[in-house]
Amino acid sequence: MSEVRVLVGTRKGAFVLTSDGQRDRWEVSGPHFAGWEIYHVAGSPADQDRLYASQSTGWFGQLIQRSDDGGATWAPVGNEFTYDGVAGTHQWYDGTPHPWEFARVWHLEPSLADPDTVYAGVEDAALFRSVDGGQSWQELAGLRGHGSGPSWQPGAGGMCLHTILLDPVDPGRMFVAISAAGAFRSDDGGTTWRAVNRGLKSDGIPDAEAEVGHCVHRIARHPSRPDVLFMQKHWDVMRSDDAGESWHEVSGNLPSDFGFPIEVHAHEPDTIYVVPIKSDSEHYPPDGKLRVYRSRTGGNEWEVLTNGLPQRNCYVNVLRDAMAVDSLDACGVYFGTTGGQVYASADAGDSWEPIVRDLPAVLSVEVQTLP
Repeated sequence: MSEVRVLVGTRKGAFVLTSDGQRDRWEVSGPHFAGWEIYHVAGSPADQDRLYASQSTGWFGQLIQRSDDGGATWAPVGNEFTYDGVAGTHQWYDGTPHPWEFARVWHLEPSLADPDTVYAGVEDAALFRSVDGGQSWQELAGLRGHGSGPSWQPGAGGMCLHTILLDPVDPGRMFVAISAAGAFRSDDGGTTWRAVNRGLKSDGIPDAEAEVGHCVHRIARHPSRPDVLFMQKHWDVMRSDDAGESWHEVSGNLPSDFGFPIEVHAHEPDTIYVVPIKSDSEHYPPDGKLRVYRSRTGGNEWEVLTNGLPQRNCYVNVLRDAMAVDSLDACGVYFGTTGGQVYASADAGDSWEPIVRDLPAVLSVEVQTLP
């Protein structure tokens, strides 16, 4: 019988939750790195035992941890992030010095084919790659070399590169999203990049339809349709049917089109999930009711999912990396909250239950489906 492993990063450590294919009883391992902020924990699609974790504190800075046994044990790996061949220095694309803060690694994205290759999105926004299991990191400098780089501005959470999508069909194509610069695409393995934000509108910037400057919160896609992208933006849920060349709004009948995560059903490419919150200044569910919304039509038409979720006096948030799905026949959907709960649905969102409570605030949720 298959096993499900849920990887949870929190404000004060990482947790590994495991269950069999029934997903009705869960074992909890952790906290790993207790007391440390774990912004993201990610498993390799190419090796179920290889995990990476982004660990940071204000005192000791940023570390990358690696496990080769499914999270039972961990060890730090190389943590020098090299810019233009020199560790610890930074220059803008035109060669002029510019202040640049390496605050943290927001997101780790292991290669689909090679467990030793992993990408890291960091704050201030930059993209790195390791090809030796995290021992050394090289910046893919073409991203910040995009002509708009010096004009990028931070969102409320910082100037973070928080989403990395690797194309399952074309190994040279990848997408990233930056708050608050927008979405970018590379067709040559990360050497060169271009902005793919046509159709986005953001009232809070001087030019609402500018090439860059949009606060994108998260991008998702189904592996069977890599040209179809879904986006949760700072206001608006968006869709692209042409690999980011153009976007159109699919917020439809949502009670609020502000939120952070967006996820796609494992077997139904047009079924997507979002968790609306009230506004950009009030980061809690509308009316104090925790509700997941599902569209089975790729957007516009949304149904509310509440069975098992608190519907009174609930004021938690669900962050951008804190939602994921498994690949079992009855697709499981998982999300974590800033109140420390991790909720799971074994029936694609029809019903929910908390599989663990009272964790530190959840920053990220990833899921591995193991044979």
